[in-house]
Amino acid sequence: MSKIIAILNQKGGSGKTTLATNLARALQLGGDEVILVDSDPQGSSRDWNAASDGALLPVIGLDRPTLNKDIKSVTANHDWIIIDGAPQIAELAIAAIKCADIVLIPVQPSPYDIWACADLVDVIKARQEVTDGKQPQAAFVISRSIKNTKLSKEIGVALNDYELPVFKSFTVQRIIYAASAATGSTVLDEQRGGMASREMKKIAKELKEFVLC
Repeated sequence: MSKIIAILNQKGGSGKTTLATNLARALQLGGDEVILVDSDPQGSSRDWNAASDGALLPVIGLDRPTLNKDIKSVTANHDWIIIDGAPQIAELAIAAIKCADIVLIPVQPSPYDIWACADLVDVIKARQEVTDGKQPQAAFVISRSIKNTKLSKEIGVALNDYELPVFKSFTVQRIIYAASAATGSTVLDEQRGGMASREMKKIAKELKEFVLC
């Protein structure tokens, strides 16, 4: 049975599309059938896909408020549907939350990014109440952590106030993420992607474990 993963954050620059494209590729390379759904009107995932002429992943655009209904047409033949969500808490983001089995929230180690998650978490919890806590599951993924900084070490504690789990796996600020994206590639497809590739594989592994919880 396919699993729908929505990657959402209302704050720009959170690493949402980077996580969506690289996570989708990690799952695909692990042997699963994966499709990436771009529900952001800005079309970042579609632009990424066009840069490689669609060489890596199937990517479709569904940037309509009817996303939770439209997505049913692609669930049958895929193990994972990864949604690169819209940046604002509006109809598109709410539609993604409605259809998602799991919402991943990439968040950078910055107080502004942590505070900006509040509205999104409220919407997720409201949806969970409607479904008796069954859907969607949700978790934070720390994005663009900077090594050896106090805030990067403390962000997990800061996020505890939201009462959502925080993945142990995370990404570190690395040039290779942007460099690979510019050519429609991922860190898993780059010779210089070593450490970043391992980061994404760990996140994919933790996601699979989270699904089984």
